Amino acid sequence: MIWQGGSGVKKIVIVEDDVFMREELTDIFQKAGYAVHCISRFSQTVADILTVDAGLILLDLNLPGQNGFEICRQVKRQLSVPILVLTSQDQLKDELHALELGADDYLTKPCHTSRLLARVENLLKRFAGRENMLDGNGFLLDSQTYTLYVEGRSKILSENEGRILEILTRQRGEVVSKEQLSHALWGTTEFIDENALQVNMTRLRRTLREVGLEKRIQTIRGAGYCLCRGGGEDS
Repeated sequence: MIWQGGSGVKKIVIVEDDVFMREELTDIFQKAGYAVHCISRFSQTVADILTVDAGLILLDLNLPGQNGFEICRQVKRQLSVPILVLTSQDQLKDELHALELGADDYLTKPCHTSRLLARVENLLKRFAGRENMLDGNGFLLDSQTYTLYVEGRSKILSENEGRILEILTRQRGEVVSKEQLSHALWGTTEFIDENALQVNMTRLRRTLREVGLEKRIQTIRGAGYCLCRGGGEDS
């Protein structure tokens, strides 16, 4: 079986530093009909992943340089692609941490081939058609149409609302400065009245309240704004 998306065949990207394991995994997926791309250098792992039209990322945690947890976090901020962690780390705390960072499934080595292929196929089916979706932990945002999906409901945001929510979602849990938001909205930080940003932020917060996502945007005084998990100060 070759899994295909709207733009053709998508690849299984294998991020594994053990050459023998990498070759074994490549053989497994190629025999199953998948296209495969291997990451074999780890000086700029995330950048290398982003250059590939990935359908799914198979990620080890014990990697030289940057560890798999950080790679998972960074990739999930930039791509809507399933990540299956395949690792020898069998501690529950490691699994929970990986899932918190955005991993979509977690398997420990050694793993039976049939189980691995079944998990991969299931993830690909779940993510089919979601290439443009950003996960906001409680909602999905289509980054092309700025359609917001919450618990079976959908709402189309204005362009400015969508741009603000997109950058906050891509950097979920981190502070986004007013300058970053102004640049995202108007392409510049010069000659922009701060009140203009505040007006757009107020509109977005009002929209989020309408779909039950109140208090998701937290004001970090003197620094900017942050998209929190819920229960933040909506001010």
